[in-house]
Amino acid sequence: MNKKYLLSIIIIIFFFFWETGSSFSEKGERADTFDTSVEAVSQRLTNALSTFDQTEKADRIINRFLSKWEVAGATVGVVKDGRLVFAKGYGLANRENGQEVQPHHLFRIASVSKLITAVGIMKLKEEGKLNLDDMVFGPKGILNDTIYQNIRDKRAKKITVEHLLRHTAGFSNRYGDHMFLPVLIAKKMNVPAPASSETIIQFALSRRLHFRPGSRGSYSNLGYVILEKVIEKVNGNGYEEYIKTNLLEPAGVYDMHLGRNLREDKYANEVNYYEQSDAILIPAFDGSGETVYRSNGGNNIEALGGAGGWIASGSELLKFLVAIDGDESKPDILSKESIEYMTKPSKFGYSPIGWKGTLSNGTWWRTGTLAGSSALLKHQNDGMSWVIITNTSTWRGSDFPKEMSAMMRRALHSVKKWPTYDLFNHYETRPAVIAYEEVEGDSDKS
Repeated sequence: MNKKYLLSIIIIIFFFFWETGSSFSEKGERADTFDTSVEAVSQRLTNALSTFDQTEKADRIINRFLSKWEVAGATVGVVKDGRLVFAKGYGLANRENGQEVQPHHLFRIASVSKLITAVGIMKLKEEGKLNLDDMVFGPKGILNDTIYQNIRDKRAKKITVEHLLRHTAGFSNRYGDHMFLPVLIAKKMNVPAPASSETIIQFALSRRLHFRPGSRGSYSNLGYVILEKVIEKVNGNGYEEYIKTNLLEPAGVYDMHLGRNLREDKYANEVNYYEQSDAILIPAFDGSGETVYRSNGGNNIEALGGAGGWIASGSELLKFLVAIDGDESKPDILSKESIEYMTKPSKFGYSPIGWKGTLSNGTWWRTGTLAGSSALLKHQNDGMSWVIITNTSTWRGSDFPKEMSAMMRRALHSVKKWPTYDLFNHYETRPAVIAYEEVEGDSDKS
């Protein structure tokens, strides 16, 4: 009896430490990354699955590019005709311990987040919960909460949901980007730093607009933070919860999240972020007076939220893209009409909805840049889509995705055959014999 009792205690202790030990991968790192009930695509993949002779030249091109720009690490993914044919990490996820990037690693995707938010708005429209011409502020606006009633410029009451989606609401960065001035705005609004996203919106409404809504365009992070609040108000739940439940999970995406400001709070499978060698320290976003790097406490990533706060693996970001590409090879989470409306080039030259740019030939792209990361997601008109995300910023800043695009074009051009399998549906080890299909002529000229 005593032996059985002792054995029971040992088993209980074992499972206790098993559960608590698996809650943290390293001291201070978040471990709420993995959903134990559903496995994310990227968690099933390794670099070995995308290592073959046909892509050796592409590997060399990508590695040389990272070395030239002193980028620690990157993730690259390629979709062909709705199939994930390539998903691979390059360089280091963590310079401090030499950890290599694998397909499961999460990266900050910066303004690619705006595409996710825009799809959320279009989904609410399809659900009949809002219209794109709905007013956002004022007594009849969606955000008619008391905290948003101090509106200095009456033109702000004419701002519609679509104005925000297309960056034509009247906000500009003439005096700096609202979302990167948390301490200054807190001081102006007489509240403790950092200013919350709600306080930043209040501050913007207490100033005059820089132009009449709808009259011209000016890129605005603030506009997409306001859209985040619109999604929360209309659906009655949190923004992240709505996006995950109504967009990501139906698309088969289970390991995308809103990121955090500090390295010590990052997800267990999230990379570390690095800046160029001559990067300077700046005052911390929280007003503590401490000087830090922008990528680790200088920028308030959490306040950026729907404008630039999401983190993702390359393969799951592509899985999301496949669900909004209008291609009948895989089911979409939006109607064909919504997808066409989002990607139709504006005759006035205004931004498309969610995307950075679209061409009438079916080529669309979305860029994102933050201190410590750059991202480029592209849908081509030849059945190919791809993504590259880095964990290091360069002196090129927001222009770095242009360099990434040119490099990826060379890398993809070097591959003459792609595997016929689909890594989106891969649950087993690499096949002993891999079938390949010839690459057709490159019709993407953007």
